[in-house]
Amino acid sequence: MSRLFEPLRLRGIELRNRVFVSPMCQYSCVDGLVSDWHLAHLGARAVGGAGLVLGEATAVCPEGRISPADSGLWNDAQAQAWARVARFVRAQGAAAGLQLAHAGRKASTPAPWDGGGAVPPERGGWTPLAPSALAFDAGSPLPREMTAAEIAAVPAQFAAAAGRALAAGFEVVELHFAHGYLVHEFLSPLCNRRADAYGGGFEGRARLALEIADAVRRVWPERLPLFVRVSATDWADGGWDLPQTVELARHLKTRGVDLIDCSSGGAVAGVKIPVGPGYQVPFSQAVRREAAIATGAVGMITDPAQAEAIIAEGKADAVLLARELLRDPHWPLRAARVLGAQVAWPRQYGRAA
Repeated sequence: MSRLFEPLRLRGIELRNRVFVSPMCQYSCVDGLVSDWHLAHLGARAVGGAGLVLGEATAVCPEGRISPADSGLWNDAQAQAWARVARFVRAQGAAAGLQLAHAGRKASTPAPWDGGGAVPPERGGWTPLAPSALAFDAGSPLPREMTAAEIAAVPAQFAAAAGRALAAGFEVVELHFAHGYLVHEFLSPLCNRRADAYGGGFEGRARLALEIADAVRRVWPERLPLFVRVSATDWADGGWDLPQTVELARHLKTRGVDLIDCSSGGAVAGVKIPVGPGYQVPFSQAVRREAAIATGAVGMITDPAQAEAIIAEGKADAVLLARELLRDPHWPLRAARVLGAQVAWPRQYGRAA
């Protein structure tokens, strides 16, 4: 039996296997509304056999978008647009999930293919918000330090978006606390220079993350799982690191979080990251072992035998694939054949099974 293709039960949901589609921004929305592109993009990965299809980082408020072309979930029209995608994904046998996010100081930037820098107001840009008025790098917009009232509003924004995700038919919500976006900015001492209750030591820097988790869990049904994506390290001296990640994971577990999706980096520019096959797997392994919580491994996982070993050796409970699933939407079906697992193909594709 392949461990990669064993079902995974989280609360009231049974995922058909442990291959998850990692959230991947498409920068293809107008006014936060997803389109036919998202239906085709995410639908293809569900047809391709993934156990969970996670939609891209979706902003909980307009100023929380990475770019003006990002998806949103701050109004009901956006929820209705997402509902069609969730419905199709579920119809293919995959679970439908969505990542909720606030970009913080990395907001109001162009789509990647349009270059870097800031989007000016005349092109739909805005002034980003952050825990401290520190730009990500010399070419990025300078954020405005958030007021206490603005911070207090963020958990409610995440909770409202989670409620809309539920109404749209999603079965999993992932909170994006990684990659140098707003919550990660609060967590990292390299980004957070506040002297109030949301800065200083671990307790202050983790306060917003825990408040968001509490607010979302109050509206997200007990029967449905809640994920959190973290950057396990900033890869920089004096920054957020693995021991703090483990401690955060322990706190999140007590608040009803079911899985920690372990990525890394993104808080500060110019760091050297030792990128290579499975380079972030040790983070998922450590968090799983030390915080006693389910984890997902992500980052240059491309080979079926590699993915199988991660699960079989207890280094993670699931693998999240991104670029490899862009190259091959049917990677799970191919991996099942390589690993000798018996999985159902879409009946429309049965002649190729």
